[in-house]
Amino acid sequence: MSFQVVESNEMDKNLPEPWLRGTISDVDPVVAQVLYSFQQAREDIASFTQGLTAEQMWVQPVGLASVGFHVRHIAGSVDRLLTYAVGRRLSDEQLATLKCEKDPGASREELLTAMDRSLREAEEVMRTLSAAAFNEPRVVGRKKLPTTMAGLLIHIAEHTQRHVGQAILTAKLVLATAPYA
Repeated sequence: MSFQVVESNEMDKNLPEPWLRGTISDVDPVVAQVLYSFQQAREDIASFTQGLTAEQMWVQPVGLASVGFHVRHIAGSVDRLLTYAVGRRLSDEQLATLKCEKDPGASREELLTAMDRSLREAEEVMRTLSAAAFNEPRVVGRKKLPTTMAGLLIHIAEHTQRHVGQAILTAKLVLATAPYA
């Protein structure tokens, strides 16, 4: 099953959420749920950020993190968490990217493209994972906190959705408080 970024005016509002559109039969059901989460993220972010300017993507209403941060963080956190899931340590490049997630400037299109690229790369890796490895121990971060591969995969999905929700709320606030032209 191939996914793509869909603008809200192109979405059929009668279609169910991605996880109800059919089975992704070529992967383990745990991985399939993460892939569904990614598609839901693509669609929701595209829909709820439609019309936001580059400047509006970086507004922080009432001190909330910007929409731009959340979109960039989704891309970066998926990459970092998947690195841990496959048993590797973060690279210097990944750590540098983490430090720049709040830096404003990228447009909506640039952010959506970067998020989509990160999700696609993660999907490629996830499609190669063996369910036999799901219970294998993994560690996270400098403190080497214990988890399993499956724990990380599930966290990738829920963490992504958490930031999608925050981005939606922030986008709604930005649009509701934008000065009228």
